Amino acid sequence: MRGGRGGGLLVAGTTSDAGKSVVTAGICRWLVRRGLKVAPFKGQNMSLNSFVTREGAEIGRAQAMQAQAARVEPTALMNPVLLKPGSDRSSQVVLMGKPVGELSARGFFGGSGGSSPGKALHGGRQKELFEPVMACLEELRSTYDAVICEGAGSPAEINLRRTDIVNMGVARAAKLPVVVVGDIDRGGVFAQFFGTTALLSPEDQSLVAGYLVNKFRGDVSLLEPGLDMLYGLTGRRTFGVLPYAHGLGIDEEDGLRVSLRGTVRESVVAPPVGADVLRVAVCAVPLMSNFTDVDALAAEPGVVVRFVDRPEELVDADLVVVPGTRGTVKALAWLRERGLADALARRAAEGRPVLGVCGGFQALGERIEDEVESKAGVVDGLGLLPVRVRFGVEKTLARPVGEALGERVEGYEIHHGVADVRGGEPFLDGCRVGSVWGTHWHGSLESDGFRRAFLREVAAAAGRRFVPAPDTSFGTLREEQLDRLGDLIEEHADTDALLRLIEEGAPAGLPFVPPGAP
Repeated sequence: MRGGRGGGLLVAGTTSDAGKSVVTAGICRWLVRRGLKVAPFKGQNMSLNSFVTREGAEIGRAQAMQAQAARVEPTALMNPVLLKPGSDRSSQVVLMGKPVGELSARGFFGGSGGSSPGKALHGGRQKELFEPVMACLEELRSTYDAVICEGAGSPAEINLRRTDIVNMGVARAAKLPVVVVGDIDRGGVFAQFFGTTALLSPEDQSLVAGYLVNKFRGDVSLLEPGLDMLYGLTGRRTFGVLPYAHGLGIDEEDGLRVSLRGTVRESVVAPPVGADVLRVAVCAVPLMSNFTDVDALAAEPGVVVRFVDRPEELVDADLVVVPGTRGTVKALAWLRERGLADALARRAAEGRPVLGVCGGFQALGERIEDEVESKAGVVDGLGLLPVRVRFGVEKTLARPVGEALGERVEGYEIHHGVADVRGGEPFLDGCRVGSVWGTHWHGSLESDGFRRAFLREVAAAAGRRFVPAPDTSFGTLREEQLDRLGDLIEEHADTDALLRLIEEGAPAGLPFVPPGAP
């Protein structure tokens, strides 16, 4: 730390999904293994995949994963602004971990507003959030040796630069060096690197120190002539070429981009312990949130997890999961339109396992009264559980601990719906009727003993000779994955050069690449 202020780096990307989240996590893990005290940061995040910190703040799950990579407890400082899409044109705005309003994209990125963060949100001026975002970053830099910041989308979104609070706006204000990540597996990475740089203003370009190639397959020597030409065109070096790594299984940021047809969660390549595998079908409901709840199932040897959107895909499933969603009423309509609602009712009547989590739990109930999320009023649920749900203005954000199936369970809650459970057997905060379970708790399946007990119940109800592995530790598997990310950086990036950037900032005299920002 210099003068009581930690170093820093902004990891930008040529596109969404270029690999910013995993590169940021990898750098955090590499630095903490060197003995540095590190924190992740993302000024503004758009994601339906969120997490609750111990102080009861909602942040992007990617930042929680990066905090784990840095071996620190996640806090709201690490993701001060979170946007949770409710449709193609509007999002709930979460500021410092608490919801403060629902805004259209036009309202968030433009319009007029006051000087305080609350007024800014209702007035529709994203740039008014710049001050609290920067205050969070400065507080982290005063506490940690290094803060590794993740950008969003591309820093060359020229239509949004004026109100930018996550990419070059943050880099400029904090004088952070920038490394741009590009996904070479998609193709066109050289054009992306050059074009990204050339669309930035001279002031922004002065902070772009270079590039990091992600997801490369093949012989790196074949890539080197292109990297040399890129240096000649931009005057900027490439800090590493990261190979394509299979099976990382790290939390994705945005559920809206999950492929919904034939997607298989990455899982341990190991044979089942028992005679049978267990097939899990996850209904790919609209505005699906916290779909990482099923990662712990996919980590079990012999469990196959797929996302589905047709009733025939439930036929051979041993367990169907109705996951969380930012639009419970919309999800209910979708389930009915596609014939999945009838398929779920048939399963329940036949005693075949169904699990509803959060919004999925609400959908399985008898009735929903919603004047908050959808404003649809009273809507009939699927009637598979004796539960009535009323949506309240206040959002429940909690980290509960309890017991189910004789095992200790930890989870986290993120919901506006208040459940009135009117029968069935108690199950966490929800209930169970026969082979249908429902709970508001996300993350419960990461509790190893509970997950094994639950899978034994599912296997018995499904008539499968499936046996959970006795020693699968989801926490250990997650740590191994984070270590793999650290290894990618340590083995395939110029770590000495990256450390100099973090400590000293962008090198002076980086050339301007025309034409610059319009």
